[in-house]
Amino acid sequence: MQNIVLEELIDRVLKEDIGTGDVTTGCIVPADYTTIGFIRAKEPGVVAGLPVARAVFRRLSPDISFQPRVREGDRVAAGQLLARVEGEARAILSGERVALNLLQRMSGIATYTARMVDLIRDYRARIVDTRKTTPGLRMLEKYAVRVGGGINHRFGLYDAVLIKDNHIKVAGSITRAIELARAGIPHTMKVEIEVESLAGLEEALTAGADIIMLDNMDIPSLTRAVELTAGRALLEASGGINEQTIVEVARTGVDFISLGTLTHSARALDISLDVGEMKPL
Repeated sequence: MQNIVLEELIDRVLKEDIGTGDVTTGCIVPADYTTIGFIRAKEPGVVAGLPVARAVFRRLSPDISFQPRVREGDRVAAGQLLARVEGEARAILSGERVALNLLQRMSGIATYTARMVDLIRDYRARIVDTRKTTPGLRMLEKYAVRVGGGINHRFGLYDAVLIKDNHIKVAGSITRAIELARAGIPHTMKVEIEVESLAGLEEALTAGADIIMLDNMDIPSLTRAVELTAGRALLEASGGINEQTIVEVARTGVDFISLGTLTHSARALDISLDVGEMKPL
């Protein structure tokens, strides 16, 4: 994760939550009180985002001590202690919700990604994310996918070519779209194109696509696509794939399986923070 981008993100989400100040904590908790907080998982899962939670608390009080009790990517049990946070009581209480929101969201993504990775562990296919991320949180969510054992697709529109159906309509054909993309990018950048049929696949192969996304194809079509391609391009299966179908898809021999659900539908992991005794310095 990029530190400068992370700091900007944390400033933004803290401003959203705290605004001009935490009214409740300011009224009830004396400014000179300290406390210890215990962050625990309330259900089993894969942990991601501890450095982010630490950064939230440290942004509010640089003297706060944040001590992880597990590592990023660890599989934890319900009730397991994830981290201990100690320092200024007001900062801990004011930062609690933002820190937990990010930690829960990232751990939920890592947990779901790990589940999908485990399902196809015996096959060559790799689990890949998409750009279907929460606006403003893409860096954190794609990081969580990596923690869960998946790999990242392009980060944005600027770092890779992915020719989709609307691009093909404008260009006039798959072949022409690939030609235009090749002419406009560095020689070091690969070209990926989305196709919806075996005829489209064959045209993309002839035109020299590096990666071909097989969009919403059924299992027989995916199997045939792998046979026709014979290693001439990397194949990515995409569209409507879930826990019930992913093994069948992986069994066809595709190289990648992209899942928007990793980031747009993963359920947040239930994580809590409980504080101990509060006392003056």
